[in-house]
Amino acid sequence: MPTSITSATAIARERATARAADPAVHPALDPDAAGPPEGPDSPDAPDNLGELEAGLDRLQDDTAASRPPVGKILLPLGTLAGLLSLWQLAAWFGSPRADLFPGPLEVLGTAASLAADGRLAEAVFTSLQRGVLGFALALAIGTPLGLLLSASSTLRRGLGPLVSGLQVLPSVAWVPAAIIWFGLTDATVFFVVLMGATPSIVNGFLSGVDMVPPQYRRLGTVLGASRTQQLLRIVLPAALPGYLAGLKQGWAFSWRSLMAAEIIAVGGSIGFGLGSLLQQGRDLSQMAVVVSAILAILAVGIAVELLVFAPLERRLLRRRGLAPGAGR
Repeated sequence: MPTSITSATAIARERATARAADPAVHPALDPDAAGPPEGPDSPDAPDNLGELEAGLDRLQDDTAASRPPVGKILLPLGTLAGLLSLWQLAAWFGSPRADLFPGPLEVLGTAASLAADGRLAEAVFTSLQRGVLGFALALAIGTPLGLLLSASSTLRRGLGPLVSGLQVLPSVAWVPAAIIWFGLTDATVFFVVLMGATPSIVNGFLSGVDMVPPQYRRLGTVLGASRTQQLLRIVLPAALPGYLAGLKQGWAFSWRSLMAAEIIAVGGSIGFGLGSLLQQGRDLSQMAVVVSAILAILAVGIAVELLVFAPLERRLLRRRGLAPGAGR
């Protein structure tokens, strides 16, 4: 909510409280004032504070709705066009060899060739399928583990540092061990993704639980809620923003871990993914293929953010009466 609307809300509430407390300030509450007083049952008697709050809420909604969506589209497109122009100028005038520093036109032509022979679509589909499945496995393991650690302080003190250490550990460190254990199979890739994403989900859940005000737990105790009821009906809903942030970070770690595994673990029964395409471009010294794979990896990450996590975040904030991106 903008600062001006917040200040107006505070001032309006103070004035409404003052009118309600002092009849002389509000003529309608003064029995000696001219004109008949408006009783609480009168249809013309306004609920000052309620009307003010409703009006300010409508003002906030109208202000957010009045923002032109064109700027939200044109600004990223303009930034992208500017970066591509600078990239193309640097390729034309800054590098004498197009094979070492290809411009966007060369990369676009290479990407079109990869798309025409089906390699790009195969790589994107394979990596996205692995990433989603690996993230789902990490979610199925990390969420119950986070619930367990949040419910037991003893377990959290014992396992919390280990989970944080696993989050800091680079996912690429698991690739050699996974190859030895599982060979050049998809199980190697899923194991690396799992070890990369699960600690982030657990820590995100715990961070969300830590941000829950203690008054919520006390209120649940007063109302007679059991420990399980407090955890599932009070703590977990209140921790959803932090949990969603942990999910976003977990997806980022899973996508990075997947690329690391696909780059190193090549061959065997492992399918052809974006990491494999990136490694193939390096082996053949085709810089345009390498850049095309990098841009495809970036595009998939941005698409998942915009199509999955951003709508979830907006819906969650709106249900809590918050305006997503109001201060941006």
